[in-house]
Amino acid sequence: MSLIDIDVRRASRVSPFELISAISLVVLSSSDFLRSDDWPQWGGPQRDIVWREDGIVEELPEELNVVWRQPIGAGYAGPAVSNGFVYVTDRVLEKGEKNPDNPFRRSPVQGVERILCLDEKTGKIVWQYEWECQYLVSYPSGPRATPTVADGRVYALGAMGHLFCFDAKSGKVLWKKNVIEEFDAEINVWGTSAGPLVDGENLIVLCGGRPGACVVALDRKTGKERWRALDEADPGYCPPVIIDAGGKRQLIVWTPRELASLDPSSGKKYWGQPFKLNSNLSISAPIFDAGRRLLFVTAFYNGPMMMELDASAPKATMLWKGSSNSEKKTDGLHAIMCTPVYRDEHIYGVCSYGQLRCLEIKTGKRVWETRKPTGDGRWWNAFIIPQGDRYFIANEQGELITAKLSPKGYEETSRAKLIEPTNKVQRRMVVWSHPAFANRRVYARNDKEIVCVDLAAK
Repeated sequence: MSLIDIDVRRASRVSPFELISAISLVVLSSSDFLRSDDWPQWGGPQRDIVWREDGIVEELPEELNVVWRQPIGAGYAGPAVSNGFVYVTDRVLEKGEKNPDNPFRRSPVQGVERILCLDEKTGKIVWQYEWECQYLVSYPSGPRATPTVADGRVYALGAMGHLFCFDAKSGKVLWKKNVIEEFDAEINVWGTSAGPLVDGENLIVLCGGRPGACVVALDRKTGKERWRALDEADPGYCPPVIIDAGGKRQLIVWTPRELASLDPSSGKKYWGQPFKLNSNLSISAPIFDAGRRLLFVTAFYNGPMMMELDASAPKATMLWKGSSNSEKKTDGLHAIMCTPVYRDEHIYGVCSYGQLRCLEIKTGKRVWETRKPTGDGRWWNAFIIPQGDRYFIANEQGELITAKLSPKGYEETSRAKLIEPTNKVQRRMVVWSHPAFANRRVYARNDKEIVCVDLAAK
């Protein structure tokens, strides 16, 4: 029975049980009632890199269903998906220019950065905007920071500190500034990378400004400064996040010198844990277990650190820290870009040479490691995205994998090619851009195109 089968004239003779059953059948038969989410910023709706949609395929087909492809320029910034649009930033070199053969060289390279707004269903360009931008960074392929979309506005941050607020539908520039110039900062080695964070009326940006402007809060509607905090010349590359602990909302900022907690409304410092990092490599985001109040970070050279936050006040205590200080002889987890994940009593993440590892939460002791979803090479990376009771893994070879992770080991369930790796690192080609997962689709980009792949269960 369905609602269609119930004639209006006999509705009064239909029992409540029949009516409820009919409504339930209509609801359950419509995919529109399945949970659906956008991916409006780095890390998704809650900025924690968790895919919460249902109705996703159990296993990936050998050949993925590509809905559309759109040519774009180079860049490391992942896409954002919001309200029927896809936003992605890229870089186009000036005619006759080329990037240095040695990606570590910070020689001037002329070109433009752009933001593109695409139709989420077709991939067609709705609007685009570009700005001149001379690069002076290592690995100068393109922008690093994923756009942030909130309340009809898009915030885009370029590698050299150009910050724009656009009208999300029209692309009209509502305000703009260069945070490196305005806050007297020096561009760091790999450029401005941390995706901006919208919190209430604030837009929180890491720029390494002076004096005391490592992190700044701007009025998100006007761009005017509201507060500044932390005296740190290099902000690192880690996106800021907000957690709830000790009866307070805490803005967590991980710089190359310390893991710090701030009041997001004022910038007042709650606590800070010194953690000096080699090469200033604070990249992967802190992960927080709210139930146990555990906050975890991991760096390429210096390894992991676990903090326990106080239950009644905004304070924290270090529980344990890795003992090795080398990328090769690692005792725990030395991640380069992968943000690890919690599951029950364990942490899973990708280490310095591609080892997918399982650690005990309480001690940091390694339980197992494997290279099956990755490979064996310096800086080898894969992004881990929880979805239900399993994980999607997007590795740097452009493959998408589904797997189960447990203390017993790694169990791969399917694998398929998502996108071609186009960026040369050492002697291999890689893709180092985090995909977006929205509307039961995955959106991935390399240095030549962005693709949309349908992953809805049929």
